[in-house]
Amino acid sequence: MVLEGRGAKAVVMIHGWPDTYRLWDPQVAALQDRYRCLRFTLPGFDAAQPGRAYSLDEVVETIRRVVERACPGLKVTLLLHDWGCFYGYQFAARYPAMVERVVGVDVGDGGSRRHRAELSARQMLGIIAYQVWLALAWRIGGRAGDAMARRLARAFRCPTEQASISWKMGYPYAVRWLGVAGGVRGLRAFEPHCPMLFLYGEKKPFMFHSRAWLERLTAQPRNRVVAFKTGHWIMVQDPEGFNAAVRDWLAKTD
Repeated sequence: MVLEGRGAKAVVMIHGWPDTYRLWDPQVAALQDRYRCLRFTLPGFDAAQPGRAYSLDEVVETIRRVVERACPGLKVTLLLHDWGCFYGYQFAARYPAMVERVVGVDVGDGGSRRHRAELSARQMLGIIAYQVWLALAWRIGGRAGDAMARRLARAFRCPTEQASISWKMGYPYAVRWLGVAGGVRGLRAFEPHCPMLFLYGEKKPFMFHSRAWLERLTAQPRNRVVAFKTGHWIMVQDPEGFNAAVRDWLAKTD
């Protein structure tokens, strides 16, 4: 756990595959003058630690413990990306009294009935193929699993250094597709109960949200949706635009 910056309000940053807390370095630099920036590496995403699958409950409870320890008694703003969205949305759904605002990056209602209905057959197969590939990389493990994970990261033009990518980071896909660690039992529907900023990249083979998701968000006056001419890693591919959008929205909703 890393806590940096100053200010009365805290921003909790949660990354996704195949990243660590270092993904948010540019965002901490941009926000720490006004906010306390709290970040950590998700359980199982530290390549130096033994690999195992963590259940949905375990990850959500890890988030709760980190927030309670670093920000006791405070409502926090969540800044989420990729699997960080998945777990962060579940945390917000289970502990709404601990969340003041949500910034979701590139993953909205992915996997919902409305989202699936908007995907073409080719897009649906693409999503299933890459996720099952990473689930199998986790199952295989070792050097072969690392090679599979890194090959996919290269194909997706992932900005993370190849040497730091491990098969261990793929356990959320194994939970989703292979049912390990209890699968996704206990999953709750996420409907934002607080102001939300949603940012997404347009240059991808498929989206991780539906048009209905965007419409529901923009129907609320304090919410905002911003599209970028980037891929999945907006905060890396357009850090200045990303940081400006986040800072502006936070200032308006403080």
